[in-house]
Amino acid sequence: MRRLCIILAATLTIIAVHGQTHYEGNIAVGGKAGATLSRVRFNPSVPQTMLPGFMAGVAFRYMEEKHFGLIVELNMEQRGWKETFEGYDFHYQRRFTYLQLPVLSHIYFGSDRFRGFFNAGPEIGFMIGKNTKANFDYTRVWELQDFPTANRSIGQFDLPVEHKFDYGISAGVGMELIARNRSSFQLEGRFYYGLNDVFGNHKSDVFSASSSMSIMITLGYYYRIK
Repeated sequence: MRRLCIILAATLTIIAVHGQTHYEGNIAVGGKAGATLSRVRFNPSVPQTMLPGFMAGVAFRYMEEKHFGLIVELNMEQRGWKETFEGYDFHYQRRFTYLQLPVLSHIYFGSDRFRGFFNAGPEIGFMIGKNTKANFDYTRVWELQDFPTANRSIGQFDLPVEHKFDYGISAGVGMELIARNRSSFQLEGRFYYGLNDVFGNHKSDVFSASSSMSIMITLGYYYRIK
């Protein structure tokens, strides 16, 4: 699955770059901001729900006349997970802040005033911050009389981050409204599938897998400079 995602993203990027050698395109710069919903794929599994967060960034876009383009972004994004304790009044969430660099193929269609588009490509990132919130002392869980430890991992509560570097695949769809003054406005939904683990994944570690995934809904603005 991971190899298939990487091959797909690389192929789309190559197609877009190849198309740029044949047609005169346009260049635009802009920014975006929005909300995220994220979780971590643990193995063994951890009961959890999506953790809401925030993202914002800047973008550079080179588009071709024949429906292809290339987008490079630099984003700050919040990811993590929020655990569920069914029937118990416990709360725990862990949030990581990343600087992300997506390089995306941009495939678009429509008129000069309204377009739909599809973005896909690889993404790398680096963790620049982390935060934990809980209504119990998660470093001394064994002392809590009512804590539901049966069939539940607790090692993740204070497990140190081992891999701050992250990489994965992003894909999204959206629509763009183009104004007459070289401005355009976008609405995009995007999915990120991480391929690297946050925590250690050796045989002696708590988890064999702990990679991120997130959903992003963003509003963006571009200004065409060429």
